[in-house]
Amino acid sequence: MTDLPKFSLIPQPGDYAISKLPAGSALPEWVGGDGLVSVTIAEDELSIVCLSDRVPETTEAERGWRALKVETTADLDEPGVILSAVQPVAEAELGVFVISTYLRDYLLVRADEQDVAFRALIEAGHRIDAANG
Repeated sequence: MTDLPKFSLIPQPGDYAISKLPAGSALPEWVGGDGLVSVTIAEDELSIVCLSDRVPETTEAERGWRALKVETTADLDEPGVILSAVQPVAEAELGVFVISTYLRDYLLVRADEQDVAFRALIEAGHRIDAANG
């Protein structure tokens, strides 16, 4: 395998939640708003990632995540982008949640593990642009 790409990651402001609603649920009104929002409709669930303060307490959700935007855009078939970002976090024995869009990727790491994740990413040759987050 060739060297994996290196890039800048920009921490996004706010605390994020990863929530799950039953399959076939209508899109809730609280989905829209500021920040990163990702909606995935699957056969067995409706998964929503958004700022935690919008998710009702009665909704099944994992709270306390921080989002990092991969600043570098890549072609959809460019190899190694996700691996390059996830590998150092996984090697630090941390969990990571990945969202891919047409233009870029986002990593979510637990807020209480953010410093360790940042250190692992920097040691792997990536840059954290904390001034924007």
